[in-house]
Amino acid sequence: MTTLHTDAVRALSDWTVADDRQERLRLDYLDHLADRPDGLWRACLPAHITASAVVVDPSAGRVLLTLHPKVGRWLQMGGHCEPGDTTLAAAALREATEESGIAGLELLGVDGRPVPVKLDRHQVRCAGKDRPENTHLDVQYVAVAPAGAEALISEESLDLRWFAYDALPEPTDPSVRDLVTLARELTA
Repeated sequence: MTTLHTDAVRALSDWTVADDRQERLRLDYLDHLADRPDGLWRACLPAHITASAVVVDPSAGRVLLTLHPKVGRWLQMGGHCEPGDTTLAAAALREATEESGIAGLELLGVDGRPVPVKLDRHQVRCAGKDRPENTHLDVQYVAVAPAGAEALISEESLDLRWFAYDALPEPTDPSVRDLVTLARELTA
C-alpha cells in the first residue's frame, strides 16, 4: 500500500457524516479501497478516487469555478491523484492551486487537519474518446482563498471566474451547487 492509499483510508474512516447518502458513499469508497490497492490511480477501472476543492473567498461572498473543457460545465477545481501526492488533502490542494493560480489556499479542517466536506460519485471519460467511461469517486474539500485573491486561468480550463454565492452560472452541475452551499455554510 502507498502512503496515499493509507491516508485515503484514514481520512474516509475518520470522517463523520450525518447524511445517510453521504454515509453510503463513504462506505462504498472504503470498500473500493479495500478491494483495490490501485484504487486511487487513473488507470484503475471501472472506478478510482479523485480529489477536489471548491475555492471560496468568504470575505467577498464568492466562489471560484472553472469551465471544464471536457464536461462543458462550471465545476470546482480537482482531478486525479498523482504519484507525488501523499494525502488526499494534498492532492485536492495541489489541484486547486494549479487550476486557480492562487497561492496561499487553505483547506478547511478540524484541529489543524484538513477534512473532506462531501463525496460525489459521477461518470466521466478520463483520457480521450478511446477510453471507456468510468466512475470518479470524488473526495471534496473546501479551500479558502486569501481575501481579494485574483485567479489565473490554466490550460486545464476554458474559463475561470469568481461568482457570488447566489449567482452561480449555467450550466453548473447540481452537485457543485450543493458543494457551494455547504462551503458557504462552513465558512460563514
